[in-house]
Amino acid sequence: MRGSNHEQEKFFSYISAEQRVPADHPLRPIRQMVNKALQGLSADFSKMYSLTGRPSIPPEKLLRALLLQALYSIRSERLLMEQLDYNLLFRWFVGLSIDDPVWDHSSFTKNRERLLGSEIVVKFFTHIREQARQKGLLSDEHFTVDGTLIEAWASQKSFQPKDGDRGASGTAGIGRDTDVDYRGQKRSNETHESKTDPQARLYRKAHGAEARLSYMGHVLMENRNGLVVDSALTISSGTAEREAALAMVEQLPGSQRVTLGMDKAYDCSPFVNKIRQLNATPHVAQNKRGSAIDGRTVRHSGYGVSQRVRKRVEEIFGWLKTVGVHRKTRFRGVRRVDCAFTLALAAYNLVRIRNLCYQGAST
Repeated sequence: MRGSNHEQEKFFSYISAEQRVPADHPLRPIRQMVNKALQGLSADFSKMYSLTGRPSIPPEKLLRALLLQALYSIRSERLLMEQLDYNLLFRWFVGLSIDDPVWDHSSFTKNRERLLGSEIVVKFFTHIREQARQKGLLSDEHFTVDGTLIEAWASQKSFQPKDGDRGASGTAGIGRDTDVDYRGQKRSNETHESKTDPQARLYRKAHGAEARLSYMGHVLMENRNGLVVDSALTISSGTAEREAALAMVEQLPGSQRVTLGMDKAYDCSPFVNKIRQLNATPHVAQNKRGSAIDGRTVRHSGYGVSQRVRKRVEEIFGWLKTVGVHRKTRFRGVRRVDCAFTLALAAYNLVRIRNLCYQGAST
């Protein structure tokens, strides 16, 4: 018998969002880990707000929403709020009932400085990492370090002389989007800066690649399961990768000797010597024209293992730039870009822990 195409809306629903989300949905274990981490941050959240005044949007809900943005590749906070308004799965994850109103997208901007000042995102990342440690997923002996470029939220036209004299020929048109010909001009970070994002630097990571206004993101990965144990975001430079690696290795807990897998960009004698002083064995990919390490290091089987496993770090960068929509940042300034970068890496760790620990939850 054919059913009738009756479209009368119902005014009441007796099924909650919790009942509508399947028991084996992949977001359920992630939400459990997130809630546990947020409970540990409750005291920090209390310090962020005044004891008087109107109640604010709970910071826990703001963080859960930002995690959804990274997990589901949502390109803007305005679109995130649109999704949160009608998507029952998103409402359930954030902690909103079906009838609760959503907040305006500008609330993220207003609360971002508060989150930055209290270093909440860094503490949240640390709580997620400690959950992985409690589950026995982290190695405390073998690590990999690498860096990647994150394109800045600024165009090449914004990269202008610091003295204010553009000096570009061939301009045409009216308005801000004019044609500019930079051919034959020498443009460097010493003489030019971006008027949109002054902290961005013109840099290229490989020979023959195009120089872009960018920041540099750094990751310290443990080699057992490919989880991120530390991160940093710096201004792009030729020495930023090595400087960030030294800082992250120095922060590793314990006094035992560790190994550190790296690519050829780290094959530099002063850097290798400093790494050894930090009680770490540098498993650096050797340069063909002379290397800072010799047969005393490469003869061991562990060196070959580190060189194979270190390529897993590219999976982190690949996820970050595709799913986590961090090929090009949406923020300006080191602090804001670093905050978004760290939160995206926390989202990556959540997905990785879920896939390792919860059978049937990886989709």
